[in-house]
Amino acid sequence: MSAASRNVVVIEDDPQIRRFLRTVLPTEGFAVFEAETGERGIVEAATRKPDVVILDLGLPDMDGVTVITRVREWSQVPIVVLSARAQERDKIAALDAGADDYLVKPFGVGELMARLRVALRHSASRKAERGEPAFACGELSVDLAARRVSLAGREVKLTPIEYRLLAALVKHAGMVVTHRQLLREVWGPAYVEHTHTLRVHMASLRRKIEVDAAQPRYLQTELGVGYRLAAE
Repeated sequence: MSAASRNVVVIEDDPQIRRFLRTVLPTEGFAVFEAETGERGIVEAATRKPDVVILDLGLPDMDGVTVITRVREWSQVPIVVLSARAQERDKIAALDAGADDYLVKPFGVGELMARLRVALRHSASRKAERGEPAFACGELSVDLAARRVSLAGREVKLTPIEYRLLAALVKHAGMVVTHRQLLREVWGPAYVEHTHTLRVHMASLRRKIEVDAAQPRYLQTELGVGYRLAAE
């Protein structure tokens, strides 16, 4: 997919933000389609078949989380939230509903474009995936098909839980994965409130794959929300 072929639907009621994105995104190869309300945004997402959706949460007719939930009923299009809401509960609600990433306003153009690139790569890998994906970033390599993890060419021995935790993050590399999502995927639905268990195993995993577990290069913490596996 060439950059020039990418369509983005912007669901945002603030005309200044829309004007800004309308100016910036075409310079990065995006064709921009706009919607001022959640209902209109859902229609645009359905008819334009965009490569990515940029969504505000504070819409005049419905909450943005509702938009995410409704779009996720029929589409896995990447959704990047841009919102003035900085509370952890708002981030968690959006990500748990199916958003791929979350940026708090005001935001930098460079960071927005980086997040969009990651979301698009993640979407492309999902579409192209036929078997279990491989992952490489820096000196860390994870081959899910072979169930092999290596660091600087040396195999890393992980416990079954540590491996499942890393594999879950690999499948969403570059994206924020909430505590509840990880607990559900690794331990099961009955454990979604056991965040202490998750932190203990994450600390153990970091000690094995990070040069400095106190300043992680790969396993990044999104405070109060979840974790992100660095993708670049």
